[in-house]
Amino acid sequence: MKELRLIVDISRTHLVSRLKQTTVAALGVMFGIGTYIVMLSFMTGLNQLLDGLVLNRTPHIQIYSESKPSAVQPVEMYAPFADDRHIIHSIKPDNQLERIHNALHLLDELRRHHQVEGATPQAVCKVFYLGGANKFNGLLNGIEVGEEMRLFNFRDYIVAGDVTTLLTRPNSILIGSGVAAKLSLSVGDRVQVSGDNGTVFSLTIGGIFQSGLIEVDEVQSYVSLRTAQQILGEGRNYISRIHVKLTDIDDAVPLAQYIGRNYPVTALDIKAANAQFDTGSDIRTLITYAVSITLLIVAGFGIYNILNMFIYEKMNDIAILKATGFTGQDVQWMFISQALTIGVVGGLLGLLIGYVGSVIIDRTPFVTEALPTVDTYPVNFAPMYYGIGIVFAISSTFLAGYLPARKAKKIDPVEVIRGR
Repeated sequence: MKELRLIVDISRTHLVSRLKQTTVAALGVMFGIGTYIVMLSFMTGLNQLLDGLVLNRTPHIQIYSESKPSAVQPVEMYAPFADDRHIIHSIKPDNQLERIHNALHLLDELRRHHQVEGATPQAVCKVFYLGGANKFNGLLNGIEVGEEMRLFNFRDYIVAGDVTTLLTRPNSILIGSGVAAKLSLSVGDRVQVSGDNGTVFSLTIGGIFQSGLIEVDEVQSYVSLRTAQQILGEGRNYISRIHVKLTDIDDAVPLAQYIGRNYPVTALDIKAANAQFDTGSDIRTLITYAVSITLLIVAGFGIYNILNMFIYEKMNDIAILKATGFTGQDVQWMFISQALTIGVVGGLLGLLIGYVGSVIIDRTPFVTEALPTVDTYPVNFAPMYYGIGIVFAISSTFLAGYLPARKAKKIDPVEVIRGR
């Protein structure tokens, strides 16, 4: 115990005697860890924000009826030509209705499926927004309001008015912000829409919807499912799309394949629908971790250089220590303890700097029309990043001190004293 205390005292003396170099090494660790935490917290927070915007709006599985060319042509079903080679050009798609066949039965099956958190039907109708003598192309989505709010955070994209007006007020509409701007409309006004059959409907604006995508906000609006069915002139069983949310997003691909095989519908999973976005998100995450780890490695090399200089400057001290009875192992632990002290102090200060920097970013105003629900820059305060930071700080400083310490362990005191 006395020997250990003596080794610690000598290590502290070495650090204090070269206070400037010690401070520079600790600052290197501090800024390395601090920058690592700030960058990782901000970039992962940004990725979570972007992923959330997609995941909140995009169902895990989209089910709809799609017109496709028939896989089997009449000539192939004619027995005399069955074994011949057929070359057919310009195959026309089948006449397929936009509605999902037997949709209510399929919807009931999905809602009872153990992997499904919820399924919501939609009736999509193409309309014209009427503004005086002008007509603007539009798209009305008939939705089940309660399920849309529960499953897809639909309320978050209402920038004016109240989404529940679709439930409480007949013939109400949540109009896209782009449509509202073009027609100079606000909450409480009435807008006329014309369906495919030429019938004009007058709807009361209960709210304004903004997705952040201009091409969507200038076309799309929302009404209740029953209102959309009335505009289409269809009954209550008319459903053109079903959006499914699962308890585990990883089940989307196999379940979509199962639905496509067993029902006469097209089932599009979220992986296929957002393949490019997933690739971009993975690349951003990879770059974030690569840059952050590089910062820590650079800080570790700085500590290595400083401890290496310690050894050359303390040659006489090391020789005297070994001549007075200290073993090479004792000398090695002296320098390792110095490195660990720098790592722990610099790492803790780095955690503090990283947290303060993250809080400042998190409270910095960030206002953009593309993201109406975001007020400040996104930051991820995951404790895991702070744990990784301090572990990396200690590990890197240990390795940075270990190599010089091995060199100090092998110093021959006789040769040093003779050389002096």
